[in-house]
Formats: sequence, C-alpha cells, structure tokens
Amino acid sequence: MTKHFTGMMETVLLSLLLCSSLSSAMFPELRAGGPPFNPMDPANNNSTTNNPYPMSPDMSGMSRMLLPEGPNGISQPDMTYCQMLMESPVPTPMDQVPWFCLCWPCQSNGQKGDRGDRGLPGRSGSPGIRGLTGIRGLPGFVGSQGLKGQKGDVGEKGMIGSSGLSGPKGDLGFKGEKGDRGTEGPSGEQGPQGESGVCPASCDLALSQTGQPGLPGPAGARGLPGVNGPKGDTGSKGSMGDGGRPGAPGVDGQKGDQGMKGSCNCSNGAKGEQGIQGPAGLKGQQGSVGTQGPTGLTGAKGDLGNTGMTGMPGPCTPAIMSSFSASLSTVFPMPDMPVPFTTVITNRQMHFNPFLGVYTAPINGTYVFSYHLVAFSKVLKVGLFLNFNPVVKTTETTNLASASQQVVLHLTERDRVWLQVKDVFTNGMYADTETSSTFSGFLLYPDSCDMISGRDFMPPVHGGVYTWGEMPGPTLSPTTAR
Repeated sequence: MTKHFTGMMETVLLSLLLCSSLSSAMFPELRAGGPPFNPMDPANNNSTTNNPYPMSPDMSGMSRMLLPEGPNGISQPDMTYCQMLMESPVPTPMDQVPWFCLCWPCQSNGQKGDRGDRGLPGRSGSPGIRGLTGIRGLPGFVGSQGLKGQKGDVGEKGMIGSSGLSGPKGDLGFKGEKGDRGTEGPSGEQGPQGESGVCPASCDLALSQTGQPGLPGPAGARGLPGVNGPKGDTGSKGSMGDGGRPGAPGVDGQKGDQGMKGSCNCSNGAKGEQGIQGPAGLKGQQGSVGTQGPTGLTGAKGDLGNTGMTGMPGPCTPAIMSSFSASLSTVFPMPDMPVPFTTVITNRQMHFNPFLGVYTAPINGTYVFSYHLVAFSKVLKVGLFLNFNPVVKTTETTNLASASQQVVLHLTERDRVWLQVKDVFTNGMYADTETSSTFSGFLLYPDSCDMISGRDFMPPVHGGVYTWGEMPGPTLSPTTAR
C-alpha cells in the first residue's frame, strides 16, 4: 500500500507542473489584468459566449468541494478533501480525484518510490491539419555522365542535296601506285617482200662471204598424220631355243602280286652273310595317348636377353591441338600494326592474343588460316603476314562486300601470323551488330609428338618492322608474251 501511495504522490507532483501551465492558458484574464473569471459563476457556466470552457452538468457535485469566495471573488477549493483522499487506506482511482487535488501544492520528504508499471497506450489522435507547403529546395547535384550507348544502325540513304559551291583547288595529291602491265597488242601485218638481190660480177663461192643467220621463222602448223605403209614380208624361222627344265618325277607304280613258293631240294647249307638292310617300312598309325607323367622340377632362370631394336614411332596423340576464331570489335583499324580481334569466339589453348591480334604457333606442323572481312565506306586492302612477310593479300573496292582468303602454311614453333591493312585510306574493315569480320586458324596436324611449349600467351612480336611489303607478281604465260 505504501508503494501505491508513493507512486500517487509522484503523479501529483508531475501534475502540478502541468496544472500551472493549464491555469495560465485557461484564465487569460489573470494575465491581462481583466476581471477575474469564476468557473462556479452560473452566468459564466451557462454562457457559451463569455466562457470558452462551459461547465458540464456533472460538475454540480464538485461545487460542494469549494469554499466560499475569497478576497478576490474566486471560490477556493477545499483542500481538506484532498487531504482525506491522501490519508485514505484504499487508494482512490485517478478518475475520481478532483482536478484541484492533482494540482495541490503538496510537499513530501519521503524517499523516491519504485518506477510504476508502464501504462496502456493511448488512443491514436485524429490527424492534424495539413501543414503549409514548404519552400522549394535547392536543385540537386548534377549526376555523373552515363555510359555511352551502342552505335545505332546505319540509317537509310538521304536525299541528294543541292550542288554546293565549288571549293578551292586542293593540294597536289600523292603519286599513285604503278599500274599493272597492259595486255600485249596485236601483231602487225606482214611487210611486203623485199627486192631480189643482184649477183656480183664474179659468182665464185670461194670469194663470197657468208651472211648473218636470219631470224627463225614462225613454227609451222602441225601436219596431218601419214598413210599406213604396206605390210612387210614374213621373216625367216628362228634358231632352236634352249632345253626346258626337267619334268617332275613320276608316281610310284602299284606293288606286284607275290610269286609262287619255289621248291627246295637242297640240304641246309652254311649260314650266309648278313644281307643289306632293306628300305624303311611305312609309318604306322598313331598310338593312343598315354597317361600324363609327373610334373618335372622348375628349371633355373635363364640369362637376360639382348635389348631389341627400337620400334617405329607410333601415331601422334590427339592431345596436341590448337585453334582460334575471333571477330573484329574496332572498325577502321590502324595501319603498320596487327589488327586486334578482341571479341573471342573460341581460343581454348590461348595461342591467339586477341589484344595484339597475333597467333603464335605452339609446335612445328601444318596450319590452316582464313579470314572473312566486310568492307564499308572505304577501299579495303588487307594481307596475311608471317613473321613480317606478306603471304596473301586481298583488295575489295565494293561497299558492304566481303574479302575472304584461306591458306595452308607450314610453321615452326613460335612463328607468328596476323592480319594487317595497308594505310589509312584503304583500311575499310567494318563490323557492327548485324555484320561480323572474323579471323580464324587451326593446327591441321603436327610434325612430331613433342609436347606443346605452353598454353599462356606468347611474348609480343619483336625483331621486325611492320610494313606493307612487296609480293612477287604473276608472270605472263608464253602464249600471252608472244
């Protein structure tokens, strides 16, 4: 009970501060110096115009707790009633304690009580009036630049514009390349026959001089085949040939019948000498298999034999493989350097460096390389190079046409192959989302079964100068030369 009473006292002290604030707000006449407001005055209680806080009908019982009016004309509360409630053995509920008892300026010197239980949450209040629109804030910071979008598709060809004014005369252009050799012109007509020579006065051959040999005349047309000649006479009989080989021996004849037993009228004579051994008889029939004899003792281990000859090498293992295929991602590449193909389609052995655009042979063998490139907006002159030397070249002048080549090369280990354009005027190599330019190659078969040197990127190319180079041109056939 003491704890409950102490808790009630703490509540009273907290309410004192609230009551003082409410009193100043409820009775503004006291602050302004006007006439005092008496809440018990029936004139004030019944008027809604003068009293902003009209008394409810149930406050008639509370008027009995008020003392007569004081010197200032305001009824004073009966504090004895509040004292009686505080000394009551049973705590009075808060809803039955008068409001002036909550604001009663009591003092207590007792010890601070324990903290009371947390009260139930109150009901949610009604939503307040919407506030005024705030001042417009400062503009935000400018964001970072977004990523560059993909290149759009090629638009349709526009209308032909009107002819512009003639520009100033340009500078003298570079000297063009030497043109190809023209075709051989037709042969001229044969000239007229010259006049007959005049024989000198003396036609002695000994005194004449031999002239220079003339030019060989043109080859004559091929003649018709000749007629078959007459049949020749029969030749004489040849000499006798050498004797033939001896024939095979004949088959043995059948055995004759046994002759009749002759009569013997002689007496036993002396034993004669042993006769000559007769011929061997015929082989008898094979006898039946005898019983198996006992197993013999294990013999001693023999000596190690000589080392045999080295056999022929077996077929190469299929583990030695190398292939790549990549497509172009940067259009109009720079000249005098390998063209990079950074979009890799396949490069499992990592023998092709897509950033340098160079393939390095991992082993001696035969390789196949091919390229299929799209030309756009410019002339395309591209070549396949092996160790700074051109192997094949292609020229394509048609817009959106394909330049293709395929070649078989024998490479040694660490040989390098790449593609290269001629100059900035003939580097029309192109690719987009609908068009691809590719460079591919693979090992057809190795020369031996040696292990591949490695699967990492080979070191960059050194020891040469990137130039367009010159290739030997074709020669004219003998018929064209004539």
